[in-house]
Amino acid sequence: MLIRKLFKFENAHIVRNCTSDRCSRSIHGHSYEVELILEAHRLDNGQMVYDFGLLKSHIKELIDSFDHAITFWDKDDKDYIAACKAFSARWVSLPVSPSAEQFSRVIFCWADALLKNTVMQNGEDGVRVHSVIVHETATGYAQCFLEDVQNPQMGELRLTDFEFSEQVRTEWSDSLMFDKLINGEAIINPKPQRQVAL
Repeated sequence: MLIRKLFKFENAHIVRNCTSDRCSRSIHGHSYEVELILEAHRLDNGQMVYDFGLLKSHIKELIDSFDHAITFWDKDDKDYIAACKAFSARWVSLPVSPSAEQFSRVIFCWADALLKNTVMQNGEDGVRVHSVIVHETATGYAQCFLEDVQNPQMGELRLTDFEFSEQVRTEWSDSLMFDKLINGEAIINPKPQRQVAL
């Protein structure tokens, strides 16, 4: 069974080396919509694949890192990167170019790592990321699957290669969240408030 949760953010970027001159040479922004699609082959104690409320914490916070931020490729021009860091309190550095395709891979990577490190508390089992769809415009989107995240021809994605501005980190409920994720520390879901004996 599949479930879908929608997230939104506003972000600015330059996509170097693309065919479109405007996209490759000018900072511009988009109103992104992200569809996170989860899959499981059993339901939890609440008869859900995964409680939507749980997606409002760590996963939402990581995706929200992009909101009202500038995102850049860590291989871009050093002066451009320095300017992004100097003139924007919110920025995210990626090991890949910030195209819609790469946003979908990055978000898949983060969500997958979070789920794998999460201690489930309500009978959830085998919950995994099925795919991530990133709508860059009303008419165009990119969809990523696990094989895309693992494809070295699309650029390697290691958690240690992402960098977030101090402002982004301080807005997380736990400013060390990403460091804990890198170190494989457990993320513990809350227990259900009340159990009904069936």
